[in-house]
Amino acid sequence: MDEQFIRDRLSKLREQKQVSERKMSLDLGHSTSYIRSITSGRALPSMSEFLYICEYLGITPREFFNEEKETSLIEQEAIGYIHSMSEQEIQAMIEFIKKLRNAEQ
Repeated sequence: MDEQFIRDRLSKLREQKQVSERKMSLDLGHSTSYIRSITSGRALPSMSEFLYICEYLGITPREFFNEEKETSLIEQEAIGYIHSMSEQEIQAMIEFIKKLRNAEQ
């Protein structure tokens, strides 16, 4: 993993969120070219800025660096809900998903 990975991953996640580099830069409280400077290789974010970027994108740092399987934004939203559920609620949801999958077959 290298700086190119960070640039490419940031670009991909930003595009999935459907936000421009300019808007993301401004939303993070920076100049209009901040994200562009990262994706072009002119700069890297500090650790605190990286954490803000992850928060803005709605992902954890672990998810940012996960190369095995990329989690889509909708999957990340579902995971966020799961984290706030009880085990009993999660089990009920799993059973519901199983029924949906069986209905498709």
